Parts: sequence; structure tokens; C-alpha cells
Amino acid sequence: MELLIASSSVADAGIGCWDLESGAEQLRYKSCASPPHGLACVGQRFLASSQLREQPSASSGSILYWSWSKPQVEVKSLPAEPIKPIAANSHGTYIAGGGQSGDIYMWEVASGRLLKKWHAHYRAVTCLVFSQDGSFLISGSEDGCVRIWSLLTVFEECESQRASHLYLHSFTGHTLRITDIVIGYGGVSATIVSASEDRTCKVWSLLKGRLLRNIVFPSVIDAIALDPAEHVFYAGSRDGSIYIAALNAESPSTSSYGMHIIGSLSDHSKAVTCLAYSTGDLLISGSEDGMVRVWDPITHNIVRMFRLAKGPVNNILVVRRPLYLNLGSFSNPHTSSRRHGSQLPPPLDKYVTSADEDVDNKGVIRLPSLYNAPRDASYISHRTIDNHLKELQQQGSSAATEMEVERLKHECNRTLQMVQQWKKMYENLHEFCVNELLDGDQVDGSKRNAV
Repeated sequence: MELLIASSSVADAGIGCWDLESGAEQLRYKSCASPPHGLACVGQRFLASSQLREQPSASSGSILYWSWSKPQVEVKSLPAEPIKPIAANSHGTYIAGGGQSGDIYMWEVASGRLLKKWHAHYRAVTCLVFSQDGSFLISGSEDGCVRIWSLLTVFEECESQRASHLYLHSFTGHTLRITDIVIGYGGVSATIVSASEDRTCKVWSLLKGRLLRNIVFPSVIDAIALDPAEHVFYAGSRDGSIYIAALNAESPSTSSYGMHIIGSLSDHSKAVTCLAYSTGDLLISGSEDGMVRVWDPITHNIVRMFRLAKGPVNNILVVRRPLYLNLGSFSNPHTSSRRHGSQLPPPLDKYVTSADEDVDNKGVIRLPSLYNAPRDASYISHRTIDNHLKELQQQGSSAATEMEVERLKHECNRTLQMVQQWKKMYENLHEFCVNELLDGDQVDGSKRNAV
């Protein structure tokens, strides 16, 4: 069962949450004014959103957390600068944020620690998206540039110091601000589609680092979504239409819309601002008209319509309902909170801290046996645990031993998870290098044969 989540730039509109199958509203989250690409579901555990004040300053803006069981904000973070786009990897381990200065911030969710900050673009970051396996981060900016970041290179100090630049690829084909980016499946062989205010969408090869297709649209495209089979992609435009474009296949040049554009969906009265695709093969669109429409992409019919309370819709998410939630959990959030717990991770750090200081103050472990909450939703800091341990040890309680064992188990599991993540990143990088070498050999062979 899937949940449809929509937000607006108007604070009074908040965040709407509906059951995609039944259409029933589940919960209305209050006081959220998120910018485009400023809403994320973190590991299916909680919602996060960046916020910008009406009169931005160098230090204005925040990142807010909501649990599934309460409509009120539970955690508020104050980054070093205003953050617009945010993204979380599929496991909810990391949150990335794009700054107005062009910097990218990478936080560890469990501890809130700022792991890395680097200068990514010359102007403000507008889009961020992780690859499906979490080994790459793709960013877009007001400078019209799309850049691919290998997290293995970004986090490896030796590589960072040795390399002249951190990015794996820098795509500079767009001439104006990047409005949206999507990436398909396939790891290092994935396809990337970017949209810009220059009225084009460009299809890129992550493996080869080059442009595959350029498509010019009748109007500016602000949102794109990939068909799960990756035959076509949908492009939401400022003229209210959703254009359907061929991703790889050849299309007739006689199309009334333009080269590679094979059709359109039209019902919004204002600009289409966001798109998403559900696992149930439904396309969801949000618009400045305040409506969310659910489309059958085969028949082009509208299946459902939802209205956000006030203001335009600027973000849409489709997420699987957490297993520990049922219909009663939403209708009675207080019961859900007591039964499942709503403790969220700590606020995100404002500045990068040293590893030693972080171990002392901000390391985080989970204690599912001590708290009646889902395994992925309960966090407590090392300092708090150490204080409990000292008290229990002074009392001669056996609980101190149990807590120490629990902590060691967690640290062991966390180490194993990190090893698996690094191993996956290494395998992807190795595959990329091998393919590059093979492609180079094929090019050299073709040149020799031509001679």
C-alpha cells in the first residue's frame, strides 16, 4: 500500500498525506513551506523538509522532521546557510542538502553529524538525487551545470586531495537554470535525464559521461518522471501540459510537438511543478493550481484528484506505508505514538566536526530492546548511554552489562553495513573503469582498421 505526500511553498498549506489506493486523507502536517525539491522521505521512517523564510538572510532557513504519527514538527535543524533541495539515499543513511552558495552538505542521519561539505557549483544548487544503489549523487544548479559525484571519491580524503576536482562528470550542455533531474536503474550504467529553463531535456549516459539525446519542448519543463520500463519519460511544463518523450527509441520527426515528443496529457490549468511514478503504474502530477492528479499512463485518463489546502503544489512523494502503521495509526496519532514511539534522530550539525569530537559527543546507536519502537526509528546518543551506564554501574545493576552488550552489537552491525556500502561503491567504480578501458580499446581498434 502506498502513500501520496504533497507539499506547498505556502506555510498554511502544510503537507498533505493520502492513501493512494482509497483516496482517503491520512494526516495533514502543519506549518511547512518547502521549496521545490525540498521534501524527502528518509528510509520510510520520517519526513524531512527544507524551509526558507520569506526574507532570506545568510543564516535563515531550516530543515524539519515529522514522524508518521504526529502532525507537529518534532526536530528542527539550523544549517549554516539556506538549504533548498534535499535528498536521502534509499536506506535513509544520509541526507544531502544543496546550499545557496553552491555548496553541498552531506549529513549522517543517525547522528546528525555533518560528514562532508564541498563547493559543487558556482551558483545555488537547485536539484539533488541519489542513484538507486547510493554510490552516486547527481546535482543541478542555477549555473546550468549537472554534475555527478562518486561518494567513494568525495569521502576518500586521499582521493579528494589528489584530484583536481571531485566530480566524476560535469555536463554543461544546458544554458539556463536546472529545474529537475532523474536517474534510472542500472547503477553505473544508469541513464540520467535533466530539465532546464532553456526549454530542453537532455538524456545523459552515466557510464560514458556524454549526451545521448537532446529534446526541445514548446514550454519550460519544471518536472520530469521516468517510465519504470525506461522507454519514455514525462515532462511537466509551465503551459500546464505533461509531454511524453521517447527516451531511447526513434520517434517520427513529424510530431506536432517536436522531435522525440510522442504525446501529451493535459488537464492542469496552471504550470505542472512536480511529477512522480507509483509502483502501481500510475503517474502523479502536481501543479500551481493546487491540484494533484493521478493518471493512468496507458489510457491517459485521470484516476483520482486531490486538493492541497492552500497554495500551489511544489513537491510530490510516493512512498510505501511503513509496516508498523495501519489505518488506525493515522486516525489516532496519540495511540500510535505511544505504541510505536516517535523518537527521531537528533538535529543536523551546523558545521563539520572532527572524528574524535564526534565519537565523544554525537555518535548515535539504536536500542530497540530498551525502547518500544521500530528498529529504525529510535535513536539515542553515546553520551546519554554513557551516563546511563555509569549510573547503573554505580548501582551494581546487571542492566549495565546488557546495555554494553547492546552497544557492542550495534557497533558491530554498523561496521558491517559500512563495509558492504564501501564494497558496493568499489564494485561500481571497478565496473566503470573496466567499461571505460574496453570502450577505449574498441575506439583504437576502429581507428587502426580505418587506417
